[in-house]
Amino acid sequence: MEGINRSRLFNASCIALIVTAMTFAIRAGLLGQLGEEFGLNDTELGWMNAMAFLGFPVGTMIGGPLYNALGPRKIMWVAFISHLLGIILTITAGGFWGLLISTFFIGFANGSVEAACNPMIADMYEDNKSTMLSKFHVWFPGGIVIGSLVVYVMTNMGMGWQSQVGIMLIPTFIYAYLIFGQQFPDTIDDGKIDLSKLFPPMYLLIVALFVCIAASDLILEPLLGDSSSGIVKLILIAIVAGLVFKQFGWLYAFLAVCMSLTATAELGTQQWVERILGNAGAQPMLVLALVTGLMAVGRYFGGPLIHKFKPIGVLFGSAIIATIALLLMSQATGAMVYVAAILFAIGVCYFWPLMIGAAAEYTPDTGALGLSFLGGVGMFAVSIWQPIIGGWLDSERANAIKSGLSEMDADLVAGQATLDNLAFFPAALIILFGILFFAFGKKLEGIRSGAH
Repeated sequence: MEGINRSRLFNASCIALIVTAMTFAIRAGLLGQLGEEFGLNDTELGWMNAMAFLGFPVGTMIGGPLYNALGPRKIMWVAFISHLLGIILTITAGGFWGLLISTFFIGFANGSVEAACNPMIADMYEDNKSTMLSKFHVWFPGGIVIGSLVVYVMTNMGMGWQSQVGIMLIPTFIYAYLIFGQQFPDTIDDGKIDLSKLFPPMYLLIVALFVCIAASDLILEPLLGDSSSGIVKLILIAIVAGLVFKQFGWLYAFLAVCMSLTATAELGTQQWVERILGNAGAQPMLVLALVTGLMAVGRYFGGPLIHKFKPIGVLFGSAIIATIALLLMSQATGAMVYVAAILFAIGVCYFWPLMIGAAAEYTPDTGALGLSFLGGVGMFAVSIWQPIIGGWLDSERANAIKSGLSEMDADLVAGQATLDNLAFFPAALIILFGILFFAFGKKLEGIRSGAH
């Protein structure tokens, strides 16, 4: 690692991850403004959100395998160019399709950051990987706090949504400056690149099917109608489930199903915080900052808890707490929203890192490809559910208005009903994690002990 400024590259990685998190938070805070500006309903806003969560796994699942072929420098510059394009295209968007394209670029940039920085930090700090990766990942919830507060302050100052999106250019150019002219770890393999080994046919097929599933309603619904496009989606999901089972085994496939639910419970809820809680008597962006701030602290100091109760035990308890939190939030108004939000933060805090950790420890044979793929499954699932969540808000609001409620009261009722629906995800996880914890707990810990 001679000649490499590890500190500078690590700081660049952290700032790039802050940009990733800010795109999430600022998009969450601007959904209402974008809906008014372009005349979009919540279903259409859901499709815009979906493109970000679709672009992310495409970026990681393509960039990850290419890390050793291209090196982190090129992937980081791809991330910068994609961030720049996505932000500028969002600011200049003229409608629904412009927002879809620009948001996909932003999602792809975010995935490219993960694909480049995770292995680069592991390579630079071979003697201290876990600690440095943990410090790196603190900046995702930390960046959401920053983005949430930026939206809150700039909105109260009367600044438009274009300015709030444009402010992300500042940290984007900062991380570009930090990587400019720097020497990166030498990870490029000598010899001819074998794409068939980097991208196994089964892997590419599964990724392609995920993209088809995520985009199926947008493309097929106008052609086939709701019911027929839904049937096509279910068939594609069944095919993917079978292929994952065949490629990685039953335990990994089981964890992949759990990952789809944990990611949606966490990220799906947070992405809609402004639309769901806008009329609940609390400041949605302060709620988001509170949740993600507590998550950052919990993840940083969570080692003893995980050591005592084991990953599956913590996940099982987290699912119970998250379910209670969402049900409480669906009834709360005013100050009680913040109480429910604290409980929600405790519930979802360990979902993402422990799902990745569980795959690493309980299915070690799946290797780096399995870990990258599991993260992709989570993001694809969130992408698939985004327009559905938006549809829940639209339909519940329409029903409330038909019943005679004012528009403001209808928004509150729609948000509460949507939170009730979202509680399904952690509720299902209580059953799934309970099966793993009570029926397979000893076997899993035996695998985990053997892996160590």
